[in-house]
Amino acid sequence: MFYVRVFMCMFFFCVLLTSQSVHTDNQIQRGRVVGSTIDSTEAYRLFPIVQHILPHHLINELAYSLAEKEWPWLKNWLIHRFIAMYDIDMSDAIYQDPDDYSSFNDFFTRRLLEGTRPLPLDPSLISSPVDGTISQIGEIKNDKIIQAKQHEYNLTTLLGGNRELADTFDNGLFSTIYLSPGDYHRVHMPATGTLRQMAFVPGSLYSVNQDSVDNIDNLFARNERVISIFDTDYGPMAVIMVGAMVVGSMETVWAGEVKTGSSDILWYSYDDGSVTLARGDEMGLFKLGSTVVLLFPKAAIHWLETYSLDTKIKMGSALARPN
Repeated sequence: MFYVRVFMCMFFFCVLLTSQSVHTDNQIQRGRVVGSTIDSTEAYRLFPIVQHILPHHLINELAYSLAEKEWPWLKNWLIHRFIAMYDIDMSDAIYQDPDDYSSFNDFFTRRLLEGTRPLPLDPSLISSPVDGTISQIGEIKNDKIIQAKQHEYNLTTLLGGNRELADTFDNGLFSTIYLSPGDYHRVHMPATGTLRQMAFVPGSLYSVNQDSVDNIDNLFARNERVISIFDTDYGPMAVIMVGAMVVGSMETVWAGEVKTGSSDILWYSYDDGSVTLARGDEMGLFKLGSTVVLLFPKAAIHWLETYSLDTKIKMGSALARPN
């Protein structure tokens, strides 16, 4: 029982590391965190500093083990606490009673009622693959992608060192969408496409919340990730699922759980065209976490002007249109 309690405390501590800061605007304006003499900006930067010394993969293994337990007293307590912590609306879930889920991960990867995420009526529009917040959106310039203000990272490194693939997307467009712990965590196709390549890139598992993005260099090119390359009517499209702290696993509908234990980058070919998914089809999921990065080639599409930094978006909402 003692070890279970330790794991539970660790679980929620790490979930807090992955989430956005929850201080109120009034607290921020006062420049202090209530009950503390620490300046708010210093408090926010504490988490990135702590993350450098944490055993990322051990934490993930422990959290994943806990989240998979089907003990009713444990999974119900975790689920109810999580719903309260993140004010999650269960009205769009297929199973709306939290006690109906077999484990915490079953709840976290919950499916939604049909029709709750309608696709754009115009079939040519590219839709958002996830519920989340647009943390960055814009152009890829000379192999560089904006991570945050005064922070860039390398496109080639993001793509596992594949220079030929990087050349395909260089000077094209990117969008980075952050999924908070309370968001719906299944990933869907932005456009109809045929899978050509998939890669698993091992790496660190830093949190991907805004404070981490602002303070940890090359974050998305350092974290573990799954890269999927599709052929679409707009040319190649990359959908990159970036792992994060407490992300027990990432899954795709064609390969299942993508977690090999390998320290090497692994590439898989799908040149036979056996995997074709329509816009809006489910393509994968996160078990806790994380972030999705979309890449398109130069002149293929343009982002809709309604979207800017920190814009909330729902899966299926129109995100871009072809040129």
